[in-house]
Amino acid sequence: QLQASGGGLAQAGGSLRLSCATSGRPFGDYKVAWFRQAPGKEREFVAALTWLGGSILYTDSVKGRFTISRDYAKITVYLQMNSLKYEDTAVYYCAAGRPIFSRWTERDSWNYWGQGTLVTVSS
Repeated sequence: QLQASGGGLAQAGGSLRLSCATSGRPFGDYKVAWFRQAPGKEREFVAALTWLGGSILYTDSVKGRFTISRDYAKITVYLQMNSLKYEDTAVYYCAAGRPIFSRWTERDSWNYWGQGTLVTVSS
């Protein structure tokens, strides 16, 4: 099971850090991703990494502002969000699975999902 946390209210230009922890098995050879879903919109890919490797991918709209990282000791994946914009407002979900790199951005490629955490950015 995945548990996402860290959402809240931030002003535009501010920062938040999201956490994704597993309450079950360690991530092992899985990849871990963050997606988000704004009101009335489809769930979209934000960022992902390989838990035991070096591959990382970001969607263009967050490059240079968001950083995905892992803490092996805490078995947690983080999404550091800086320079937040109003359009970053969404429910953020973490996901885990073993998709090939070319399918990381596809929602259906991910097998396990957390419950979501709401990020609200005020303009």
